[in-house]
Parts: sequence; structure tokens; C-alpha cells
Amino acid sequence: MNWTSAFAIYLLFWALSAFLVLPFHGRRASDDNMPMVSGQDAGAPATFRPARVLLQITIVATGLFVVYYIAFTNGWADPEVFSGRG
Repeated sequence: MNWTSAFAIYLLFWALSAFLVLPFHGRRASDDNMPMVSGQDAGAPATFRPARVLLQITIVATGLFVVYYIAFTNGWADPEVFSGRG
């Protein structure tokens, strides 16, 4: 596998990992009894830590990519099989 292909696949895993990580950051401002700002939605996050979220997304994506790469190098995830040619 070329490094560019591996990087593209990693970026796909990274983007999809956001959908796995973000639902776990569901503390709302109304849950924490924090003062509401004028015009703020009650379901808006109480605090948002983008660095923490990006780190968690990166950890999940790296773990998933390692599993995929191991499967690819051992032949468990052969592209020929998935395309119907193998």
C-alpha cells in the first residue's frame, strides 16, 4: 500500500470517528445549571473543548486504522475479495 493511500484511508477513519466521539459530549448548559446567555439554546453544550475532542477523535481513528492495516497486511481485508473479482 502506498503511503498516500494509507494517509487517505486514515483521513477517512478520522472523519468518520467524529461521529463516534461527538455523541459522548452531550452535557447541556441546562444540565449543569450554568447561567444562560441571552439567545442561547438550552441544548447547547455547557463547555466545548475542541482540543480534547480532536485528541479523542485522533485516538479512535488511529486505533481503527491500526486494526484495518493489520487486516490488510495479513490479507483479511483484500480489495479483490470486496470488489467481487477474487
